[in-house]
Amino acid sequence: MPMLAGFSVFAIILVLFVLITVMMGIRQVPQGYNYTVERFGRYNKTLTPGLGVIIPYFDRVGRKLNVMEQVIDVPSQEIITKDNATVKVDGVAFFQVLDVRRASYEVSNLEQALLNLVMTNIRTVMGSMDLDQLLSHRDEINVRLLTVIDAAALPWGIKVTRIEIKDIEPPKDLIEAMGRQMKAEREKRAVILDAEGMRQADITRAEGKKAAVVLEAEGRKEAAFRDAEARERSAQAEAAATNMLSKALAEGDLAALNYFIAEKYVKSIQALAEAPNQKVFIVPLDLASLAGTLGGLSEIAASALGEGRAADASRPARPLRNVVPPTPPAPTPFGPTTPT
Repeated sequence: MPMLAGFSVFAIILVLFVLITVMMGIRQVPQGYNYTVERFGRYNKTLTPGLGVIIPYFDRVGRKLNVMEQVIDVPSQEIITKDNATVKVDGVAFFQVLDVRRASYEVSNLEQALLNLVMTNIRTVMGSMDLDQLLSHRDEINVRLLTVIDAAALPWGIKVTRIEIKDIEPPKDLIEAMGRQMKAEREKRAVILDAEGMRQADITRAEGKKAAVVLEAEGRKEAAFRDAEARERSAQAEAAATNMLSKALAEGDLAALNYFIAEKYVKSIQALAEAPNQKVFIVPLDLASLAGTLGGLSEIAASALGEGRAADASRPARPLRNVVPPTPPAPTPFGPTTPT
C-alpha cells in the first residue's frame, strides 16, 4: 500500500507537470498584435494573431508589439523661422509597425525615438522657411516632413503614414501687425476696384456716346439718301408729266393743258396762303375768275394750234397778237381783293 500510494502521488505530479508544460508551450496572440519569441535570449521567431506554439523552458515571449496604425501627439515647441520670427508649433504623427523584429531590437524605445525624430525635423524644416511661407504652405510642410521622417524611421521597421501640423501660433504683436497689414491690403484692393469700376463706367459711357453719334450720322445719311431719292422720283414724275402734256398738246388735246394749268394755279394759291411770313389773309379768287382764266388760256392754245397749222399750209408761222385777256374777278362778300 505505501508503494501504491507513492506511485499515485508521482503519477499525479507527472500529469500536472505535463499539463503545465503543454500550457507553457501554447500562446494566444490577440488580433492587431505580434509577439516575438526568444530562445535562450536570442530572437527566434514571431507569433501572429491566433494560437502559437513555443518550446517550454527553452523559448519565451519577448516583445508584444501593436501592429495597428498608431498616433502620437507632438507637443508644442518654439521654432525660429528664417526671417527670425518665433512661433509655437504642435502636430500629430501616424505610424504603423511593419517589421516586428526590427521594431523590437533595432531601437530601444520606439515611440520616444519617433517623437524626438519628428520634433527635430519639424524645427529643421520649418526653420528654413519664412513666416509667410510657414502660414500659407502647410501642405508643403507636411509632405517634406513625411518624406524625411519616413526615410529616417525605415531601419526601425515602421512606416510613417501621415504627419500633420495642428497649430502655428505667432506672437501677439506679430498677429496684430499681420492684422493691420491685412486691413491695409484690403483697403488698397477696395480703392483699386473702385478706380477700375469708374474707369470701366467712363469707357462704357464713351462707347455709348460713340455709338449714338454713329447711329445719328447713319440716320442723317439714310435720310439724305431718301430725300435725294424722293427728289429724283419727283423730278422723274414731273418730266413724265411734262412729256405726256407735250404729247397731248401735239395731238390737239386741250383738256390736259387745262388740268395742268389749273393744278399749278391752285398750288400757287395754297403756297401763298400757307406762307409763315404772310401778314394779309389771302382770299382765293372766285370760280368765275378761275373759269375765265382757264377759258382764256384755252383760247390762246387753240389760236396757237390753228395758226400753226395754217402757217404750215401757206406761210411761215408768226407770233400771236390777239390774246383774249382773262375775265376780271367778280366781287366777293368780303369786299374787293387785290391779287398778289
